[in-house]
Amino acid sequence: MNEVQTELAGLQNALLETDTVEQFLHELAVLAAAAVGEGEAMSCGMALRRQDSAASTTACSDPLASQADQVQYQSGDGPALEAMRHARPVNVHDTATESRWPRFCRQAASLGIRSCYAAPLINDGDPAGALVLYARGPRAFGKEQARRADRFARHASGALTLSLRMASCADQNDQLRSSIVSRAVIDQALGVIMATEHCPQDKAFAMLRTVSQNSNVKMRDRSEEHTSELQSHHD
Repeated sequence: MNEVQTELAGLQNALLETDTVEQFLHELAVLAAAAVGEGEAMSCGMALRRQDSAASTTACSDPLASQADQVQYQSGDGPALEAMRHARPVNVHDTATESRWPRFCRQAASLGIRSCYAAPLINDGDPAGALVLYARGPRAFGKEQARRADRFARHASGALTLSLRMASCADQNDQLRSSIVSRAVIDQALGVIMATEHCPQDKAFAMLRTVSQNSNVKMRDRSEEHTSELQSHHD
């Protein structure tokens, strides 16, 4: 099995064996560090752009990557954020001499990180996040390492798009199930009110809504309470 096949197989397994986007990104971080490092010790952090356009650490391969990522997101600047904002890779050859992002480079160097490489993750044509690889040696990301990192980021972007869509479908299914349950509870309460008050459905609904608004309780919750109260009284 060649490098590409190995990467794709790892991504497929990550999709099949994880339940959330966060778990999937953790697996991506571990896979990226192994794929790009090829025997050299590397760490990897994953960031995902949120709906408010902010970025935060979502998953890391190890504590070192987590510490380095936090420096970027707390200061609001760094190679991962640069890659995400402009949808292009960023190579920091040596944190001891790099003039960009002085705060990040200074603190990264204090953690023992001498070089890093960030690549954007693309979802439906737009930058959705970034992966950033960290190494303890300077100039660890030469032409070959950069090629492997960019290739992994492209493959990971496709898998991330699928993971996000699956998560969105799961959320919609949960909302639909909740809506169906709520409707059933409300219908049950309406039936009880109509039977006890001898009134039509629209009047029963108006009564339930008024009680819900006056008590500042959601209609579903008030319906459950009303049904339980009547059943207890009947018992």
